[in-house]
Amino acid sequence: MASKSKEYSEAQQLLDEGFFIVNEVIPPSELETVRSSCEKLVERQREIWEQERGENEPPGGRWATERQPRLGDYEQFIDSETVAAIEFLYGNKTLGTCLRIMGAPDASPTSFMLMCNPVEDHGPAEWHRDIHPIDQAPLCGLEQDLQANGPCYLQWNIPLYDDNVLWVVPGSHRRPNTSEENEQLHRDRKVPLPGSIPVDLKAGDGVVYTNTILHWGSNYSSKLRRTVHLGYRSYGGKLFPYVPQMRREARYESFLNDECAALCSRHQLLYDEECNRIEAFYRAILAKDKGLFYAGLETFHPGENNRIVALILFSKLAYKICIGSHPNRESYGNDWSQDMVIGPRFSKKEKELLWSRFESLDHRLQADEEQFVPGFQSGPMHYFFEEIPEGLDVDSFVANW
Repeated sequence: MASKSKEYSEAQQLLDEGFFIVNEVIPPSELETVRSSCEKLVERQREIWEQERGENEPPGGRWATERQPRLGDYEQFIDSETVAAIEFLYGNKTLGTCLRIMGAPDASPTSFMLMCNPVEDHGPAEWHRDIHPIDQAPLCGLEQDLQANGPCYLQWNIPLYDDNVLWVVPGSHRRPNTSEENEQLHRDRKVPLPGSIPVDLKAGDGVVYTNTILHWGSNYSSKLRRTVHLGYRSYGGKLFPYVPQMRREARYESFLNDECAALCSRHQLLYDEECNRIEAFYRAILAKDKGLFYAGLETFHPGENNRIVALILFSKLAYKICIGSHPNRESYGNDWSQDMVIGPRFSKKEKELLWSRFESLDHRLQADEEQFVPGFQSGPMHYFFEEIPEGLDVDSFVANW
């Protein structure tokens, strides 16, 4: 009974506040081992950055110049000496917590990152939500989907040393920006927002949060920082994740214990099956097969409410497959990786036809004049930042075939 109460309180806190803290994600007895493994990752990445540095860059290259040096996709450095840096991310405190909160049968890490301190003080970053409607969906649609169907994507910060860099505005994941917040963000995006609080983490603790929340890197100082940063996406939950990628720059399963290796194999199987189902879904749209289309959409988003959000997300993947880059976002569609699997399965003619099916939906998501709301990972653009246009639903999409 106690565990059920804990699960409920964590899930409810996530829905109400947008975040919660998990103590001793890395037990004190294992912390030094994880630190040692992560430091080896840093050393290997620094060697690469030194080799890649430009003629006018200082020694160290990106390590010396970036305001927050990040080891992205650090699985490429995993071996028998560094496996402790990744194995705990498949444990009950991390993956297990996500499964309980998501209410899904499966979940997997999307990518692995280690955030480090800069060589020199760089001060604060800017307040933001990790949302870019140009290749996701309008904020309020994502927020309503979360409240109706639970989380489908969760981010973590797990510091190896005490860390209070992250600040959040509790509850901001349930609403658009207030007028007071917008006024402050227009004036200065690098100072505390009204109602914001620091997330004070001890070494080995973790914070779980929805990245639709307003959050802030309050101070990128030269103080030692090694914080694991990653996301988990659901499989088989009530809604389709808006960050569904599974990027792996290298295979590392052979270095994991048997239980973790088995989980990796299962995640790969789930991902491959999902890619096959997305292809079949798109082919139903090409064939104008309404029965298969509606059935397919329901399997991706079993929750009856806000199913239009999943369709909007699939329109973004279709754009990436059929067209590719976007002039308003250089890294368009980076939260998807399925295009690399699915894209080659469609001919040029099929891609042109597929996009013609989605084009009217994409047009409905844009205004005639440029839009801008501060606090997003986007500049001015025609796509609506916050609201899904009135009257836009799944049936209207089908009617435009």
